[in-house]
Amino acid sequence: MKPLNMPPWLIPMLYIIGTLVCGLVFPRLEQEYLAAYNHGMSVASAQATLSAIASGMMALTGIIFALAFVMVQFSAIAYSPRLVAWFGRDPILFHALGLFTSTFFYAIATLAWIDREGDGMVPLFSTLLVTVLLILSMVVFAKLVQRLSDIQITNVLHFVGQQGREVIRAMFPRLDTVGDTASESWQTAAELARQRPVKQTLRHSGEPWTVARFHIDALVWQAQAADAVIVMECAVGDTLVENTLLLRVYGGKTLLAETSLRGAIQTARERTFDQDPKYPLRLLADIAIKALSPAINDPTTAVQALDQIEDLLHRLGRRVLDAGCVNDDQGIVRLIFPTPSWEDYLALAFDEIRQYGASSVQVMRRLRSALMGLAGSVTEADRKAAVDRYLHHLNLTVEHSLLDAEDQIMALQEDRQGLGLSRRRAEK
Repeated sequence: MKPLNMPPWLIPMLYIIGTLVCGLVFPRLEQEYLAAYNHGMSVASAQATLSAIASGMMALTGIIFALAFVMVQFSAIAYSPRLVAWFGRDPILFHALGLFTSTFFYAIATLAWIDREGDGMVPLFSTLLVTVLLILSMVVFAKLVQRLSDIQITNVLHFVGQQGREVIRAMFPRLDTVGDTASESWQTAAELARQRPVKQTLRHSGEPWTVARFHIDALVWQAQAADAVIVMECAVGDTLVENTLLLRVYGGKTLLAETSLRGAIQTARERTFDQDPKYPLRLLADIAIKALSPAINDPTTAVQALDQIEDLLHRLGRRVLDAGCVNDDQGIVRLIFPTPSWEDYLALAFDEIRQYGASSVQVMRRLRSALMGLAGSVTEADRKAAVDRYLHHLNLTVEHSLLDAEDQIMALQEDRQGLGLSRRRAEK
């Protein structure tokens, strides 16, 4: 199993290596073949300009580290520690660091070729290249400053919600497009697969890693080649510790290569949005319950988080959630992996917010609005029954809360704004 993606620190290192190579080679080529070109700038002016650019780039690089520190600290304290990875590993931050450092190094390299051996020459193309790098640095710096607006709560919630919408769209087909041909649940398919003999098991060995995604096509191809069924015993988002059971292979003519099986399970230090629709809900719930903590006491942020949560649940409620069975090109089940149920999504989205927001009239009203909206949106009877149970549980929470009788009446009303516009649904 290989870690996911290239380490961010490698981005500025590639910039630096490229600049060092260019700084050693290009001025020599320019001196050899392009020495006749000269823009007429005096040696003293060129040296002063390039020295100012080099020293300014070092100061700007210091600002980059300060911005990175502010972004990471703010996201960890105000929202959720799990959002630190998004802010702290933003590619533009590392590209900016690499570009600023490249501008500094190439300005120093160009300085070394000004008035070399007392010839009074200022290399034209190297000086122009430093100017281009400086302009690009300013553009990237402006973009980086603009990124500060991305840590505003509305933008953060929209970003997390958008990631959730994309993974739902990619993973789950719509109910109205599959009809009665929807695949059987992964639990049922796993029971059928377990009727075959276990030919192979695979366990995790090493330090803890988190399952980021499965390479589904690779696993299906391996299972089809051996006429076997692979049943994943771990799910996307699980943390793998020593001796964790990863998968079982049922049936098959030959044993599958362990290296290929491990390579098809992508891991990372932290959870990612890939193939994990639970993770956006987890982040949104984290933001909401942190906003409800006594130290912050910001129920309006919790209401805004519930806006995104409700949208994701509306989309999940109209999708085929049993997507954990994958067939080969002949229609035979070859891969089975665990997927959350509708009740799992409801619990993740609402339970903690209901518990920590029980004393907030605003949160209770917004929760009721979300659940009433879901009750009218979902079409399957079992999903509608689950939503009804959550509505009943919400009523019990309000009745047993510390709110007085008048506040309980207020809390039992439906309001999409939390406190703003109460609504009563017309009886059908």
